[in-house]
Amino acid sequence: MVAKVRGTFTDFTGTFVLDGEDPSQSSAELTIMTASITTRNDDRDAHLKSGDFLDVESFPTLTFTSTSVAANGETFVVTGDMTVRGTTKSVPVTFELMGVSTDPWGGIRIGFEGSTEISRKDFGLTWNTALETGGVLVGDTVKIELDVEAVKS
Repeated sequence: MVAKVRGTFTDFTGTFVLDGEDPSQSSAELTIMTASITTRNDDRDAHLKSGDFLDVESFPTLTFTSTSVAANGETFVVTGDMTVRGTTKSVPVTFELMGVSTDPWGGIRIGFEGSTEISRKDFGLTWNTALETGGVLVGDTVKIELDVEAVKS
């Protein structure tokens, strides 16, 4: 492993319910279409979509469903069940409140930035190959970053 590879999922849906009075009553759900991954390299994207990694034919979605929300000032930890390739693990995601504003159409918008790190091996993503200089091609740690914006309904 020599450099980080950054990718994005472009097809997803999600909802969250934010209880401002009692954040522990908040919840979130996210569904990502695994075939929408892009690293801006067609060969790498095809490999990520293959059975070596996401296996998009057998597992078309990646999901996250919250199980708890804890608030500390403007920081929130949303813990939930993440399912990748049919394996579900509890994952905490730390979010920071970025702001609240009224948009030009009168809607109240709220924004958060969130992140977590997971072990890809915990989800059965174990493919790798040795490098002739030592080490392996793919690291175990996957950093997940989320930019979330919602409109009050």
